[in-house]
Amino acid sequence: MQRRQFIQASAFTALTTSSGGWAQSTTWPDKPIKFVLSQPPGSGPDNVARLLGERLAKSLGQAVVIDNKPGGQNVIGAQAAARSAPDGYTFYFATTAALITNTLLFKQLAYDPQKDFVPVAFIARSPFALLVDANSPIQTLEDLIAKSKASGGQFSIGNEGPRTFSGMIARLFNTRSKATANLVPYANVGVGTQNLMGGHVDAMVADLASTAQLAKQGKLRVIATTATKRVLGWENIPALSEKLGNFDMVGWFAIVAPSGTPAGVIAKLNQEVNASLGDKELATRIANIGPIADGSMSTDDVRKFLAAELARWSEVTKEIGVSAE
Repeated sequence: MQRRQFIQASAFTALTTSSGGWAQSTTWPDKPIKFVLSQPPGSGPDNVARLLGERLAKSLGQAVVIDNKPGGQNVIGAQAAARSAPDGYTFYFATTAALITNTLLFKQLAYDPQKDFVPVAFIARSPFALLVDANSPIQTLEDLIAKSKASGGQFSIGNEGPRTFSGMIARLFNTRSKATANLVPYANVGVGTQNLMGGHVDAMVADLASTAQLAKQGKLRVIATTATKRVLGWENIPALSEKLGNFDMVGWFAIVAPSGTPAGVIAKLNQEVNASLGDKELATRIANIGPIADGSMSTDDVRKFLAAELARWSEVTKEIGVSAE
């Protein structure tokens, strides 16, 4: 407990300091840049990273290579990125789970989000959704809650496991709505949505970035989103907060660098990322996947945001009764 309190008090306070950092930034980059991801090709984060990488390659004059290292609830990718040389050519395209919730859910991690990384740039907020099969008789959130309460625990909601982002959203939904849904874990969103469409579960919690196309194709129905307000592009879909109080369970993507990466490189990449995300065409392409781009944060803003998220998620895990194991 003392370690966690220390982490929360000092989370992400260290900014990169490396001798010669500003000098290196004048020639950086002179070779391809790598973004390490903890998700597989075709996933929501991967799709966003590739769109951003394409845009950055044009502005930086160097290729941006996406290095997918999925598995282990983000641990494999995060550990690989943390152990990379802090030379300004390897960055971690991180999620909420990798930088925040893993800290609260695991007593031991093969990486330390606060010590091993420094903030670079914020990318986008990634709302999650509560979905059903398009042929389901459930049409509204009220239908879903009523069905769950009347089922005696037989109503099922798929998710990626109790110690994942979607799993915790499902648990918070049960807690706030007084529902009694049976929470069914799946190895990944793809398997879960296939089982949802196959009628093996009644509903699913998943990120919009991974399920938006299935919804737009008429194969899934979005019942509600997990943001505090209705999501851009999905304004006809209610937010869970409209029924369940301040239900702010939105994932996000951020770029961090191995500790020791030159400060000048970090400053330059922050500037380039923010400029890229400010491009309406790119922001629209990202929004079409599901996430909402936000290129407004400085590195210090990102640091403060991450510290605030760690504190907020500490309260959420207490509410749903999840502790580190």
